[in-house]
Amino acid sequence: MRIAFAGSPAPAAAILRDVAAAHHEIALVISQPDRPRGRSRTPSLTPVAAQAAELGIECIRPSSINAPDVLERLRSAGVGALCVVAFGQLLKEPLLSEWQCINVHFSVLPAYRGAAPVERAIMDGVDETGVSIMRMDAGLDTGPIARIVRTRVAAEDDAGAVMDRLCTLAVPALVATIDEVERGVVAFAEQPETGASLAPKLSDADRILDPDGAASTLVNHIRALSPHIGARLVIDGEPFKIWRARLVDGTYPHGLQADDGRLVVGCGSGAAEVLDLQPPSRGRMAASEFLRGYRGSLRLG
Repeated sequence: MRIAFAGSPAPAAAILRDVAAAHHEIALVISQPDRPRGRSRTPSLTPVAAQAAELGIECIRPSSINAPDVLERLRSAGVGALCVVAFGQLLKEPLLSEWQCINVHFSVLPAYRGAAPVERAIMDGVDETGVSIMRMDAGLDTGPIARIVRTRVAAEDDAGAVMDRLCTLAVPALVATIDEVERGVVAFAEQPETGASLAPKLSDADRILDPDGAASTLVNHIRALSPHIGARLVIDGEPFKIWRARLVDGTYPHGLQADDGRLVVGCGSGAAEVLDLQPPSRGRMAASEFLRGYRGSLRLG
């Protein structure tokens, strides 16, 4: 069966690459339009569009996937199903009815519906998550589910590690669902009525760490935003990115302090050791290296 693939960020590109190695033909890739990126603000392809170019698959980048010319392009390509992975646009009628739109969602639905399921789950300190393969409907990740694959989340896992594992799990689950769609034997089950939660898109406010809360919450927040976004802590009036931290035993006063070569945050309850951070206009470094050359007061805020 000829399929189309819609996606944008790096995790979707990894799944596109591996699905292309399966036996189904990807007739068309759809991704978001080029957008300015980096300090130069030069327009560049999304990771999915770049991966499509590497695979030699035609990629279109419409402002709306629901536009009539996109639907006609899908028809002319003889597409039997549309696979959607972190695409970034809402799908509407008649697209949803004319094709089986199969979505890869990075949570165990109905929990964490929305744009940031992995990050929000890690912020909440979950010890298990997964991938849901679902048929899309007009709601926000509310469609019926074909299969769910689960994985444990270790205390040291950051969002990057969890996402890599979920992408690996997603490919065989997605391919198996496409096989069933082609054979007309796919079975979808409605989502449970209980256990629903939302995972809204991350904002700048979500990057700010709160040392007044529990140390475990602070560490989970850092894990959730690493290694691609970065949690932020203001030290001596300057915004630092905090990339890695862990809980530590002992009693520490509230605030940031150096303790025998370690950088420790005394929180509202408990304490956390900062392991990796990034000062303004500098690269990521170990906290021990930072402390050797820093002459500030380590004042929070």
